[in-house]
Formats: sequence, C-alpha cells, structure tokens
Amino acid sequence: MSTVDLTAANFEQTVLDNEIVFVDFWASWCGPCRNFAPIYQAAAEQHGDVVFGSVDTEAEQELAGAARITSIPTLMAFKKGALVFSQAGALPAPALEQVISAVREFDVEAAMAEAPEQNQA
Repeated sequence: MSTVDLTAANFEQTVLDNEIVFVDFWASWCGPCRNFAPIYQAAAEQHGDVVFGSVDTEAEQELAGAARITSIPTLMAFKKGALVFSQAGALPAPALEQVISAVREFDVEAAMAEAPEQNQA
C-alpha cells in the first residue's frame, strides 16, 4: 500500500477509522524529509495492514499547527485513535521497523485504564 495524503479534511477520520495510522509531517524543501521519504514509502509497502499518511506542512499549515509540529520531519503514530508515538527527526529503516513493532504490541486499553489511576496518585 502506498502512503495517503492527509489534509485537515480527512486527518481525523483516517486516524479514527483505522487501527494503526502513522503520519509523516514533511515539507518539500526539507532535506531530512526527502531522505526519509523512501524509507517511509518502503515501510508502507511492507506493512499493508497499517495506514501510512503524509502531511505536507506547507500546504496544511493549520493542521501542522494543531498537531504542534515545530520540527520536521516529525513522525506520529496513532493506535485506536490515540496518539502513542511522536518524534521529530528522520529515522533509519531499522529504527522505523522497531517503532512499527512497538506500536503493534502497545496495549492502548491498558494504558488508558492506568491513566486515571496515575492522575489520582
């Protein structure tokens, strides 16, 4: 599967309608973004059960602002609609694979159940 262009119009629905969604915030003038693009595309093709979206921060400045993007590339991962990973900087392919594996294994329900308990402590 190839990457999906995400915009303000389809971002939220894409995150909510899919089990796992990775989002690459990038810009055409960004050298590290251009270096990361083929790595991200290869991962998208290898993991067909995961949605790999891309947000052009120049075209979607409002969306990038809402996501609090201050450095690009920034990679975010959502699982069951919850943000579970966010990191600025281009990742090498092995590191991206580690993140994908970690997100697959992450138990969102358990984390959400523990969150209220931590707030009361």
